[in-house]
Amino acid sequence: MRVEFASPDDEQKRTLATAEWRAGAITVSSEDEELRTKLAHAFRRTPVVTDDPSYRRLGTSGPVVLQPGDLAWFRAVTEGRAEAETGLEARFVPGAPVGGYDPAAGYLPFEEQVERLDARAGS
Repeated sequence: MRVEFASPDDEQKRTLATAEWRAGAITVSSEDEELRTKLAHAFRRTPVVTDDPSYRRLGTSGPVVLQPGDLAWFRAVTEGRAEAETGLEARFVPGAPVGGYDPAAGYLPFEEQVERLDARAGS
């Protein structure tokens, strides 16, 4: 999974920095040393709190703590901590399309399907 960061004031949305998640490892890159440092700090491997209802158990409310390392954590950090600490907008960039819909893989949870397709795209 790749995320590009751009200034909210830039109409052309030029990419100033990128962050890439691959099998739990995060790579941050930018030509601006200060921005790269801020993003590396935002993506530090600590739990993140999110108030996204999709992560809650049925019948519960309130924020949820996501542990570091998985794709859900990467997304929550991107949309929360990284945007707040840098002041930049994030946009998720799809990887290379590999495979497609596989009805036989319907037994996997959605997040595992995304991780499997993402892993195959990087090969």
